[in-house]
Amino acid sequence: MRRALQILLCLALAACARDDGSFEEASIAELHDRMQRGELTSEQLVHWYLDRIEAIDRSGPLLNSVIELNPDALMIARALDEEWAESGPRGPLHGIPVLLKANIDTADSMHTTAGSLALADHIAAEDAFLVSRLRDAGAVILGKTNLSEWANFRSRNSSSGWSSIGGQTRNPYNTLRNPCGSSSGSAVAVSANLVMVAVGTETDGSVICPSGINGIVGIKPTLGLVSRSGIIPIAHSQDTAGPMARNVRDAALLLTAMTGTDERDPATAGAPVTAIDYAAALAADGLAGMRIGVIRSHSGAGSNPAVEDILAAGIHAIEAQGAEVIDDLSVDMTGVYDAEYEVLLFEFKADLAAYFAASNAPMSSLADVIAFNEAHSEEVMPIFGQDILSASEEKGGLDDATYLEALDTSKTVVREGLDELFDEHELDALLAISNGPAWMTDHANGDNFRIGSSSFAAISGYPNVTVPAGFASDLPIGLSFIGRPFSEQQLIGIAYAFEQATLARRAPELTQVTESE
Repeated sequence: MRRALQILLCLALAACARDDGSFEEASIAELHDRMQRGELTSEQLVHWYLDRIEAIDRSGPLLNSVIELNPDALMIARALDEEWAESGPRGPLHGIPVLLKANIDTADSMHTTAGSLALADHIAAEDAFLVSRLRDAGAVILGKTNLSEWANFRSRNSSSGWSSIGGQTRNPYNTLRNPCGSSSGSAVAVSANLVMVAVGTETDGSVICPSGINGIVGIKPTLGLVSRSGIIPIAHSQDTAGPMARNVRDAALLLTAMTGTDERDPATAGAPVTAIDYAAALAADGLAGMRIGVIRSHSGAGSNPAVEDILAAGIHAIEAQGAEVIDDLSVDMTGVYDAEYEVLLFEFKADLAAYFAASNAPMSSLADVIAFNEAHSEEVMPIFGQDILSASEEKGGLDDATYLEALDTSKTVVREGLDELFDEHELDALLAISNGPAWMTDHANGDNFRIGSSSFAAISGYPNVTVPAGFASDLPIGLSFIGRPFSEQQLIGIAYAFEQATLARRAPELTQVTESE
């Protein structure tokens, strides 16, 4: 009763519409505790984030991470406050703002564009399954985030975080540096405290790399744990959505709300039938007795001594928490990357057509997109072209022998390689470097990926959790924990214990950097 009276009083007073305090680095649990005590409402929280987005994302450092705001966010928050006052919270996400990557459907006034001008007017006919789950949990969909256009599957010379609708998203630790992609806007918004949690999507590295480079936690779930229906695709054999947060517990809370069996996505039929609360059993001693294997080989060119030092410190922290480390393991990836690319080219053409047919989209095929881009080349392709789109359009159907052989090669090699490590060494998880230091954004030459390990989990469909682990030249470095299929509960527990032992997350200072600096 006291809580209800406090909320109703706050809603009635104009002075309560905002809160002058700061919610930087606050966790979901901390804010829910304030809501429970009647010191905070969801409406106040949404106001605060909207003001901060205006001050930091669209002014000041100009991070450019949020592509669109939900005009109904305050109304939704107000209704959720009233519901809490009358009947209590639905759960841990009640009244909590969430940002979505702009390739995720919402059946409201916001657009689902994948950052492409070809879909600038596209309003989805229905929510993506995961969005329905978040709404049911009481989350407030605050807006949509910028991304690498078409989830970074448009050109080999692309600049991660750039789209023809949203422009270039900037790294909050150094605005001249790249945020990695394609879920760049989601990662930057969370890191810069423009929202507590966000949803990204990954085909290979698009949750893990931007999370690591922007100093936050990212979870790339097992393929099929989170439904992909209502998400603009690249490839059904690798695509998944995943939570992004500043700490492991908040990411686990978001993942719990996102999961569920969806008849529109057959892959979810293989997920656990019983709902799992991924935040329920997190403990600081979660590494005790675990066996962790270390993969030192990574994709990209070269290495970085500072990053290697962070890996060594991470291994030491893991051992200090009572885990046994089996070092210097590897998976033979010979021929895998070429096979993976072939699979993505085939599946993108087919899967995009299927999405268009099921959505309220103004395009019907990849050929339509290519023709639109050519007709609007000055706006769409001022810095890079669409060579990947063209290569995909040239592919045949999913019964093509070349596709089937590439699919078998990529999945078999990686899965068998990982399974052999798990079995031979009786491992609970594998550890690898998530990313190197963020590179300078370069629209002339494109991206400069040097260090990454996302392909192991991405191609196999296995889960991956990246956690902040340290800094190289004041730029965040993450470490990844990779597990067996549907081992998220244990894997998140391991990641949480590592996070609590290291506490490596440090918020960006959010000052705009100039070339002279």
